[in-house]
Amino acid sequence: MAKKNADFSQIVGTASPVLVDFHATWCGPCKALAPVIKDVKREVGDKMRIIKIDIDKNKALAHKYKVQSVPTLAIFKYGKIIWRESGMKTKGQLVKLIKQYS
Repeated sequence: MAKKNADFSQIVGTASPVLVDFHATWCGPCKALAPVIKDVKREVGDKMRIIKIDIDKNKALAHKYKVQSVPTLAIFKYGKIIWRESGMKTKGQLVKLIKQYS
């Protein structure tokens, strides 16, 4: 899990796409999404790296990427957001997205 801006930039700055789950511990939908993300990771394996960013512990990142609601999911490639959406997603929707962008 990325804790610092530099670490985060290195992780999302690669040619391989990275799915970032911006979440908060107090967020009900985030808690509901957590097992879905784990299932997706098991299914897609190494096709895409998936990381979770707690917006309360990483306020600078949340501010930089204008995360105003959680959960917010974003796919980064070369350090740029190539897809982003807030709210719940199903396993099927996420797997489809990962296949589309990986």
